[in-house]
Order: sequence, then structure tokens, then C-alpha cells
Amino acid sequence: MKLVRVNPFAEFDAITRRMFNDIDRGGVMFNQEKFTKPTLTPRVDVAEDKANYYIHAELAGMSKDDVKIAVNEDRTLTISGEKKQEEKTEDKNYYRVERKYGSFIRSFNVPETVDVTNIAAKFENGVLHLTLPKTEPAKPSVTEITIQ
Repeated sequence: MKLVRVNPFAEFDAITRRMFNDIDRGGVMFNQEKFTKPTLTPRVDVAEDKANYYIHAELAGMSKDDVKIAVNEDRTLTISGEKKQEEKTEDKNYYRVERKYGSFIRSFNVPETVDVTNIAAKFENGVLHLTLPKTEPAKPSVTEITIQ
């Protein structure tokens, strides 16, 4: 009996090579922009204590004028903005650009127990701090019905 070595990933490697070769030839398997254009997705921490919910978003390199915060009628809190790339000058030769630029939108569903009219926002050292105050949940009303 002859032993035959089998590579279970050989077919996967072949498919991967074909996909990326299609990109190089302008193929339609993937949109090349997805690989060349960086997308900006700020990192967010969400926390709570007895009185509030807290959202902290890293927005390094941005100012408070670049950020918009809104809550719609469906109680969806949206943080959006744009980080603009600094102008490249002719006297600089860039060897690597790793910082990400562009527009972003982050959305969060706000619980019914949050007072959306009193959300506080503070922008400090490239971090957006949101404080969402909690309210007492509405007590279900009980109406007693008399039997006639």
C-alpha cells in the first residue's frame, strides 16, 4: 500500500490565489476599492453604573467640530463624523501611511430607561465621552374593573 500526502488546504489556496489574481487583472470577484481604501471605525467602550450609561469613542486626530451626535425617534443614538487627511506636501516622501481617514457612522440602540433629552457630551484629548442618564422605568398602571 502506498501512502499519499494530502493537503486539505490546497483547494482553498488555489481559490484564494484566483481571487487575488482577478483583482490584479481588474476582475469582478472583489471590488478593489475594498482593499485599497481604508475605512474608519472608531473604537468604542460602553459601560454603565446605577445612574448612567457611558459611551467613550476614540476619535484621535479629530476636533469636536468634526463630530455630530443625534438621537432619532426610534431611540437610535448616532455618532458620525469625518477625519480629514492632512495635505501632503511636495517636499515629503511618504514611505508608509497607516493612519486611517474618512467618514464614519456608529449607531447604538438606546434603552427606554434613558432620558434622551439630558444626554451629555464632552470631547477631551481625542476621546468623545457621552453620559446617558437613566430614569426610573414607568410603572405599569393597574386599573381595577368592577364586576356588575
